[in-house]
Amino acid sequence: MTKEKEENNREDPMQIDNRVPTASLLSDYLRIYYGKFFPYTDMFKWLAYGNDGKHPGCDSSYFGRREFSFTIKSDRDEVYLRFQSFFNASEMQTSIKDKCPTKIDIGAVYTVDPAKRHAYAQSGFNPTERELVFDIDISDYDDVRYCCSGADTCLNCWPLMTIAIKVIDTALREDFGFSHILWVYSGRRGVHCWVCDSRARRLSKEQRSAIADYFHVYKGGENSLKKVTFSGPLHPFLARAYTDVLKNEFEKWVSTQKLFEHEERFHKILQFIPDESVVSELAEKWQGNSVRWEHLKHMLQSGSKKTQGLRRCIEEIVFSYTYPRLDIQVTKGMNHLLKAPFCVHPGTGRICIPIDPKKCEEFDPTSVPTVAQLIEELNTNASIGADNYVEKTSLAASVHLFRTCFLEPLIKTCKDELENAYNTKIQQTKDSLTW
Repeated sequence: MTKEKEENNREDPMQIDNRVPTASLLSDYLRIYYGKFFPYTDMFKWLAYGNDGKHPGCDSSYFGRREFSFTIKSDRDEVYLRFQSFFNASEMQTSIKDKCPTKIDIGAVYTVDPAKRHAYAQSGFNPTERELVFDIDISDYDDVRYCCSGADTCLNCWPLMTIAIKVIDTALREDFGFSHILWVYSGRRGVHCWVCDSRARRLSKEQRSAIADYFHVYKGGENSLKKVTFSGPLHPFLARAYTDVLKNEFEKWVSTQKLFEHEERFHKILQFIPDESVVSELAEKWQGNSVRWEHLKHMLQSGSKKTQGLRRCIEEIVFSYTYPRLDIQVTKGMNHLLKAPFCVHPGTGRICIPIDPKKCEEFDPTSVPTVAQLIEELNTNASIGADNYVEKTSLAASVHLFRTCFLEPLIKTCKDELENAYNTKIQQTKDSLTW
């Protein structure tokens, strides 16, 4: 960490505690967590998408063709078990309790049971469905945040994740028409997005790539200064993101990251301006001037002939500092694994809880419950009934959010789709017999 970032960390008392639990202690915690808190039934209902065997039209093999992977960690080594599969919620619960993984990843639904893939090697073992997923890590913004770096996060830089949720969620709903979208805190430094509409799950690799490219504006490498270049009018999606979210959030970012209070930082912004005469004029006028950002905007957006070609610089600066930076390879592929919601992050002990996109600016990563906290709450309420562990802890609100805002609307849609497909098939059969 640079000296400048160390100074900023000392200034900020809101640093998130990222101390790593020991492997043996984490193992003990996980055994209790998986035994009393993990929402197995809810996870099964989600990933079965209505294929629960309780009504006509269900695919009884659907859940069993889903890949899970377990990471099992000890004091000595780490074991990674891929292609785990389960016939139902009970099998999944038994396996997780038995293996007590430090991480659970979710993969695609395949043509056959992943555990039996070798028997079908010649006839084909391929993914048939996969949620459209997005993975955003705050460490990818290290070149524009000065309070933290790497896996470290604080309340000054977390708004970058809030911005990403607002921009991407709006586009997924308004531009692509998706409805069933789950946002999840990764447990330390980022957020994951699961788009679960049937149309999204059945997208081809080419279609996923097209959607990833739609969002992919940040193109610069780690050592590239200019991350975004606009040669013409902004695409309507980008114009909306700029007007509704990025412009105002950047104003806050200027303050929290003190972008114009340190010479090294504001000189970095000046490098976005291609006209050396403008740069020199700004640098000269900024000596002893405390309203540098307002001055820069006024000069570049004024009607003077000299700056007609420079007005895009403001947008390029704002996008370079605040626009979502996606790991697009995660979105493009169907066989990429992503950490399951309600996992325990092994590095922080925090639970990977859902985030309400409508209230994402209220989400505080420092208040996310840890596994140790849940166990302490369990001990405090020792008289709780065996079926009410979650309800009496700080995890209750997150499980309630998952059920009411995401799972229940999703399952209703899935069952309606399955019933309609079944009825259509029956009607087609009747029509063929009548003919």
